[in-house]
Amino acid sequence: MRAITYTAFGTAADVLTLTDIATPTPAAGEVLVKLHTSAVNPSDVRARAGGRPGVTKPPFDVIIPHSDGAGVIEAVGDGVPLSRIGERVWIWNGQWQRAFGTAADYIALPSPQAVTLPDHITFEQGAVLGIPALTACHAVLGGGSVADQIVLVSGGAGTVGHLAIQIAAASGARVIATAKGDAGRTAAQEAGAHAVFDYSAPDLGDQILAETKGVLVDRIIEVEFGKNIDTNTQVIAPGGTIATFGSAKDMTPTLPFYPLMFKAVTLDLVLVYLLSDTQRATAIANLTQFLNQSALNLRVSHIMDLADCATAHDMVARGDRAGSVVLKL
Repeated sequence: MRAITYTAFGTAADVLTLTDIATPTPAAGEVLVKLHTSAVNPSDVRARAGGRPGVTKPPFDVIIPHSDGAGVIEAVGDGVPLSRIGERVWIWNGQWQRAFGTAADYIALPSPQAVTLPDHITFEQGAVLGIPALTACHAVLGGGSVADQIVLVSGGAGTVGHLAIQIAAASGARVIATAKGDAGRTAAQEAGAHAVFDYSAPDLGDQILAETKGVLVDRIIEVEFGKNIDTNTQVIAPGGTIATFGSAKDMTPTLPFYPLMFKAVTLDLVLVYLLSDTQRATAIANLTQFLNQSALNLRVSHIMDLADCATAHDMVARGDRAGSVVLKL
């Protein structure tokens, strides 16, 4: 089968190689998926570049990148119902703590990691569901219902933020978002945000509280935890939650401990790879419900050939996209 592989960290053009390797055979409890698409996430780019703290060399001799993708089950291992053969599925954690991810014609992985893909969702859209959609779903709903709450989504034009706005709005929340530029603010508003503010505004917290008429925010979905912690501390309600999935611009933030403490704020560090079985099952069930209701706009910015994987990685690294970058196999 065709596969993109790398054996060392480095720039995309230098280390990513299109090659032929043996098609895997599903072991007991596994399914073999003929992949139609593979999505490139920022975490895939950081992993290939050697950007994870404390990791100095690849954890496996040969790696096929990417955790997300979609396709059709072609074979099953012992213990998996034969009825799964022919099922359209999307993948989660395809390359998390595993050598071989979704940037290949096939992947063999545990049956639960291949989730039924509704018929009206394309394979390109299905490739967005693993990291971005599950992160958004858990960040918004991991603490329970947000109906009638005020939810603030930071970076509402980004892939996760854009989905988080839609999920929160579909769940009955009043959504406020931040974004940058006219296009970003428009995208966040079209996703369902009641109000959208420029995240670089020096008086952002005051603008948010003016919009809510002084009512504090129940839940914050945060992409830049360190950079925005002071604003978030200002606007969060007593007993509120900051669910954060990123802090790239300040990896070692200093926290205003006492202001957070005396609001009894919960800090929820969301790492979608490490959800418990119960958390993941809940997120998948919620996500499936939204898909069946056609409640989500799963934006795909670019569809590229597998051979163009290095170009796709560079595009994601630059951030010059308005949606996911997907490889078509």
